[in-house]
Amino acid sequence: MTAVEQAVDERSPHARWVHIAREAADDLATDAVVREQAGKAPFDEVDRLREAGLLTLLIPAGHGGGGADWPTANAVVRTIAAADGAIGQLLGCHYFLSFSARFFAGSALAARVERESAAGQWCWGGGFASHEPVLRLTATADGYLLDGGQSYAAGARVADRLAVRAVRADTGEALAVLVDPGHPGVVCGSDGDTFGQRLAAGGSVEFDRVPVTDGDVLGSLSSDEAVLSPFTGLAAPVARLVSVQTCLGMAEGVLAEVREYSRAVNSSWQPSGQARPPQDPYALTAYGELAVAACSASALADQALETLMRGLARGEDVSDDECAEIAVLAAAAEASASRAAQEITARALDVIGAGSASSLHGFDRFWRNARTHTLYEPVTHRLREVGDYFLNGVHPPFVLPC
Repeated sequence: MTAVEQAVDERSPHARWVHIAREAADDLATDAVVREQAGKAPFDEVDRLREAGLLTLLIPAGHGGGGADWPTANAVVRTIAAADGAIGQLLGCHYFLSFSARFFAGSALAARVERESAAGQWCWGGGFASHEPVLRLTATADGYLLDGGQSYAAGARVADRLAVRAVRADTGEALAVLVDPGHPGVVCGSDGDTFGQRLAAGGSVEFDRVPVTDGDVLGSLSSDEAVLSPFTGLAAPVARLVSVQTCLGMAEGVLAEVREYSRAVNSSWQPSGQARPPQDPYALTAYGELAVAACSASALADQALETLMRGLARGEDVSDDECAEIAVLAAAAEASASRAAQEITARALDVIGAGSASSLHGFDRFWRNARTHTLYEPVTHRLREVGDYFLNGVHPPFVLPC
């Protein structure tokens, strides 16, 4: 072991994982522009994450995983997203979905699923969004048959397992179920026509008489208060804060790249041969405004994450009021991060000027990725939830993001 490796090994678990994530991000950054322009399904990128041990990060060490917590997972997503926003989104969705059994399943089933996931180094995809077309579960003697289609499932083209929302045909109950996409009845389509997040591997999925055993049913997704516990309700803010880190990572990533470019090239606002970028008052003001936007969104995200961790630590003892407060803070953080990512990834190009249009640098990918990601979760919905809670004390509904 080298001195550097020993120093890293002696750090806290959080610091070690962040260090590993930075190494993976540096690797992804070397060919990010070329890969994004090619737009191929990210099998190689997933293998890089798998080899780094990042896919099993949240699984308890006793079940064969990395034993990390959500603050570490959030930091890892943000680090990866700064280098490649699409892969950051892919990883963040994987973390939430692979953790979902702890929210919806009993402890024994959750432990079994996590052990299998760690042993197989699964990459998870899918999603539980209620606005997707209904998938039908028809009861059989051995379990169920799953039929129907979804217009979008996260990471569908590269996933080893899909966690999806399905409704029992006999009772109408919504359930979270786990499906092997390798079954011949599962057909994953492409979402390659999007102008951004081309490497997030999302796309349509069709299910044709796919068998689902009782052990593949993770649990209920009912929003009925008689069924949904406050702890289960924390699944929504957990997912939203993963999205927040994706946005913040993309914003910080473009700021870092254009800063290096600005230090090497004259500002577009200053005649050639005059002040270099560090002295250009217009560039300094723009960078100052964008840095403030990033720091403000980051601070709100940190506050929301700290509140969430207190709720998760309380487990089944968390109250409805506490869950509502956490959900509102997560909604506010998502709205703030979404706006910051859109503003920063667009205005950062203005500082560079016409040079930012060159496909050689690929600066435009940050804006396209951020704008595509934020289209799936409109800020208006989050602001309405925050406003209704602030004015009327109404608890946000249990709605899982895409």
